Amino acid sequence: MIDVATTWQQVCEALAGGDYEQAFGVLDAAMREAHRPERARLTLLLGSLHALYGDAATTDLGATLREARTIDPSLREDPLYQALMAELDARTRGPDAAPPSAAAREAADPLARFHALCALVLMDEGQAALDIHLPASDLPPHLRWRLRSWEAEANEGLGQTADAANLYGEAAHLAQGLNRAVMLQEQAALQLQLGQAEAAKNTLDQARLLYPTRPGVHDAEDAGLNLATWHYLRAQALLNLGQPDAAHDMIREAARLETQHGDPSYGVALVRGQVLTHLGRQQDALNAFEDALKLATDADRPYANHELGVALLDLDRPVDAREKLEAVLADPEYPYQPEVLADIAECDYRLGRLQEAQLEAEQALAQGAVIPASLVLGSVALDYFQLDEALEHYDRVIREAAPESRDWVTAHQMAADVMAQQGFPDPAAAYAHAQQALAHTPDSDDWHVTLLEHLRKAEALLSQQGGTGGRMLN
Repeated sequence: MIDVATTWQQVCEALAGGDYEQAFGVLDAAMREAHRPERARLTLLLGSLHALYGDAATTDLGATLREARTIDPSLREDPLYQALMAELDARTRGPDAAPPSAAAREAADPLARFHALCALVLMDEGQAALDIHLPASDLPPHLRWRLRSWEAEANEGLGQTADAANLYGEAAHLAQGLNRAVMLQEQAALQLQLGQAEAAKNTLDQARLLYPTRPGVHDAEDAGLNLATWHYLRAQALLNLGQPDAAHDMIREAARLETQHGDPSYGVALVRGQVLTHLGRQQDALNAFEDALKLATDADRPYANHELGVALLDLDRPVDAREKLEAVLADPEYPYQPEVLADIAECDYRLGRLQEAQLEAEQALAQGAVIPASLVLGSVALDYFQLDEALEHYDRVIREAAPESRDWVTAHQMAADVMAQQGFPDPAAAYAHAQQALAHTPDSDDWHVTLLEHLRKAEALLSQQGGTGGRMLN
């Protein structure tokens, strides 16, 4: 006679070691020998196994649940059956699915509670999922890291990014092999969102060591696509750390692996465009952003259009840029609306619409887009020859922008130039601005000669005042 508990223990031992083929084999053998009541329960457990494969196994999960209730119609009242049905419904209908029953969420069986939690996360009911009492120790090892992963997804959906990143770290600690690598990559992705580029790079270093040097035939595609994601994330980390050349190598490899093992993705195309922008290859960046737009889902399209609009601005095509940016501004859910408004202000400034540009930039500044709005307001003030006001705007950019960033350098350049137009009322400050800008302005840039001239004039005035004593300022 088949003992369901013993069989499930054997299945869990196989799953803990990553041997899914053996797990299915144990269940299949037991179901062939089991009597009707035991076979019905084993069929439910088979459903739990199918559910681990996610959306790819909805057909198998549905067929297994139909078989279970055909064998024993009373299973409709079983909490595990109800939880698995809720998960299946959530995978097919998302937020429109019926929530899992209270019996499933509060079941004595932790497996039922686990699948109820999965269903709620899939329905975007993250808080309800987190409210389910389910210690990881109550679950078999193969579900413990998955529990932390689902909890991380729930926290992420609730905007609790730091908590989600920590939970992915816990999931990685509980997982093995490629699953651990994937969890580390999820953690790194959130660390990038949190602006923790160095931490993300270190996390990715750990993940890379977990990839098999020669994956098996069945694992090669999964390993290849996950490795493509690794290169994609690594590119972002390196770009954020100011290493665009190394980032370019990474994103090219990500694209190659995607092509080899799957299809091109929106994310890789978008990051490739961002990298090319930092390398000054504006036309190539524009092409990459156009590729990203073609690959974008409805949810991704505003991001692609925003990047495309900025790329068109970089190519001095403000009319085309404004068209893309207006499309983004029409989406009230896009989280970077103030920045879009500032970019539209830049378009109008370049088109000579100074009043419109000033109004849009002031609105963008009030809404929090301090750096891009201040740059536009500085340009408008300069055109009206309001030099003191222009200097205030550029000083604000210097305070707010990341040191050595493109906006920071631009603001130092403009501040030095404004002070020169004012006749160097504060030569020490003018000297400092010119010196900071020169340190990050290539010799081939037209600004280089201008800044050198400002530096010499400021230094001469300081020498007359006895301000430098012939020494260079820091």
